[in-house]
Amino acid sequence: MGSFAKKLELTLKALSMTRARLAADLAVDKSLVTRWISGAVTPSSHNLARLTEFIASKRPGFTMLDWDCDLASLAVKLGGAPPPAPDSLAGFGGWLPDPVLREAMATTGMRGDAYEGFWRSTRLSNEFPGRFMHDQIMIRRADNGFLSFRVGVGDMRFEGWTLPMQTQLFTVSADARTGVFMFAIFNAVLRERAEVLDGLTLTCQRNNGGTAVSAPCLIERTGVLRGDIAADDTLYEASIVQNPMAPEGSVPEDIRNHLFHDVGPTALARGGNAALMMSFATSLSRGPFSHISERAAGAGA
Repeated sequence: MGSFAKKLELTLKALSMTRARLAADLAVDKSLVTRWISGAVTPSSHNLARLTEFIASKRPGFTMLDWDCDLASLAVKLGGAPPPAPDSLAGFGGWLPDPVLREAMATTGMRGDAYEGFWRSTRLSNEFPGRFMHDQIMIRRADNGFLSFRVGVGDMRFEGWTLPMQTQLFTVSADARTGVFMFAIFNAVLRERAEVLDGLTLTCQRNNGGTAVSAPCLIERTGVLRGDIAADDTLYEASIVQNPMAPEGSVPEDIRNHLFHDVGPTALARGGNAALMMSFATSLSRGPFSHISERAAGAGA
């Protein structure tokens, strides 16, 4: 009976019934049903018998013995499909198709260590046109087997996940205080440990309307994880107190050109792109190199 609360919650969902409706049908106070579902108390023998009889009137054949079933078996008994196995959702709450999560899990298992570490971004500022910003990032494998993603942007702290899929890394994170989301797609590194990744980001400006803004972004590895969670967290927290504004002239010209370029009808007429994109063919995503200029020089190789 230790898991009775979860079983009763599942039963209400299967019957498409509210707590208030159940309380009315059983002639008990709604607060009592709430305490059953919260796990604060379990029904008395009398109330459990009445509850079982009531469910049997909706699902013929239901008996007291069915409360001893596991959740998957109970779901089937109530006429529904068994819930997904916990390891298949891996903490994602079912918001992505299970086959996608399994592929991402498999790729992370094979290549996740290529992306773990400390990183620094270079991106256009959302608030200061023409200026560049540096955000501090930590990517680390979580207990569920996926790659967690943390980034400090000013006084905002985004936390989320990075899913490697084929030739990209798909990242989604949010700031708990403001509820602002940030999405990113980075070009992956296929064989080596990643040292540089580039891609596109999408988030909202911190203005009254929360204007959506997308921009090219490049991230460079700045360090490796120590393997001590507390020590790595301390290093990360120390890094995000730095001034994120890049000093004037500090971003190399080749990187500026890579991240800051024209798109739209005029650019298209000149042989450029009509939409903002970060082509894999011209990507700067690379494994170990000593200087970023060397990566830029070899981008088209």
